[in-house]
Amino acid sequence: MKLNNKIGIIVDSFGVGVKEGLKKAKAAGAEGVQIYAVSGEMDPAVLIGPKRKELRDYIDSLGLEISALCGDLAGHGFQDATANPSKIEKSKRILDLAVELGTNVVTTHIGIVPEDTNSPIYAAMQQACEELGVYAKSLNAYFAIETGPEPAAHLKSFLDTLTTNGVSVNFDPANMVMVTGDDPVQGVKTLRDYIVHTHVKDGIRRRSVDPRDVYGFLGYDKMSHEKIAEMAASGAGFEEVPLGAGSVDFPAYFAALQEIDYTGYLTIEREVGDNPEEDIRQAVGFIRSFRG
Repeated sequence: MKLNNKIGIIVDSFGVGVKEGLKKAKAAGAEGVQIYAVSGEMDPAVLIGPKRKELRDYIDSLGLEISALCGDLAGHGFQDATANPSKIEKSKRILDLAVELGTNVVTTHIGIVPEDTNSPIYAAMQQACEELGVYAKSLNAYFAIETGPEPAAHLKSFLDTLTTNGVSVNFDPANMVMVTGDDPVQGVKTLRDYIVHTHVKDGIRRRSVDPRDVYGFLGYDKMSHEKIAEMAASGAGFEEVPLGAGSVDFPAYFAALQEIDYTGYLTIEREVGDNPEEDIRQAVGFIRSFRG
């Protein structure tokens, strides 16, 4: 197997500012980067006017490109119909920013897709994704749902109900391994028509966990981002580990991506660990070992 996909790094994994993170990503061997664009200096309401061109020029000067923006608005995703109008509006502005910065992918978590297709939560998520999919399509862009909260087959059944192909998938194999116990290799094949971006992350599932304890659910005790990170770090139910040290079968995972002719980015994410920068450098080497 010989991978030809470009390697990306999530800038925020370094835990420093955007510009410093971009330099670290370049030094670690990235060809592209993914950046959170929800708050702070990357908030679309803050990064305005000439600041956008300045950032794009700076990224260009480093010889990098943006693989995707992350537009994860946290909370319950799009489960709450009353909160959705403002979240949809913010997501549209993140899509606008993405296109202006030279990428056509915005990734997010939309919340756990309920089993009950007749539930009001399912309907709220469907309506929000439909609207955002139509908007993304108008920009020739994609609003990409990250895998993990539910099995791939259930996510596909949800995506299949939408009339727009502007909604797609950001495939994260570790989330599947750690939370639902789903098989990422089969997941790639199941979601083959929707995958536009991927994360390269590894993890171990130590015991069965309720996805609602990880991702929250409307009407269920929600988990803070800090609590989720604490759970991942402590290994209470699962543990995110350096690439190659977990349960993701990367040779089979990469082969599956080749089988479906995926040509997009393999973007490294490291959310925990004492030395994420070193873990990221090793991850770049790990992926390169499959390039032959």
